[in-house]
Amino acid sequence: MDKIKILVVDDESRMRKLVKDFLARENYNVLEAGDGMEAMDVFYDNKDISLIILDVMMPKMDGWQVCREVRELSKVPIIMLTARADERDELQGFELGVDEYISKPFSPKILVARVEAILRRTQGIDTGDIIDAGGIKIDKAAHIVRINEENIDLSFKEFELLTYFVENTGIALSREKILNNVWNYDYFGDARTIDTHVKKLRNKLGDKGNYIKTIWGMGYKFEVES
Repeated sequence: MDKIKILVVDDESRMRKLVKDFLARENYNVLEAGDGMEAMDVFYDNKDISLIILDVMMPKMDGWQVCREVRELSKVPIIMLTARADERDELQGFELGVDEYISKPFSPKILVARVEAILRRTQGIDTGDIIDAGGIKIDKAAHIVRINEENIDLSFKEFELLTYFVENTGIALSREKILNNVWNYDYFGDARTIDTHVKKLRNKLGDKGNYIKTIWGMGYKFEVES
């Protein structure tokens, strides 16, 4: 079986080497790029990349622009790295479809753990698992959502969030519980990340976005309307 390909994009060679060494120990095939333009060249030449680890501040083309271009073509999971612990940066990243957000300095072991968690969800889902809730059809194996036989374009995290809601239909879910189950227990970001994703998810689901009910002061509940 071919090794899983991961693209590491950072203009600091020492940072790339650090991340590459830790990932290589786990038997991943690590590709490197030193700036945004090189990253896009590598991305276009390797359509089987399974995950991108992307720095924000880079010459020629920054991480935001790389993320925008990648998202126009692919739903490949993206972990964004930044030296600035700025909430606005984090929210912008999630708006662009970033799946995880890690501030420098970080523990390489934690980074590897997050990589593995994302890949387990994207690479290791059982086949033939299809959920139908009020006309929303979720194919967990193919990571596809359909409404009225039309595919709905969701980011990885939006897909995970919708699936979690549907699998817990009728149950009131706190923001903390959603964070723990969709973003994992090692996520230290702000709970408002959930509100950002819910807003985008509702818009993409159209009328069926009304199935996601807000429970003020607590969180959300998915409930199919008759």
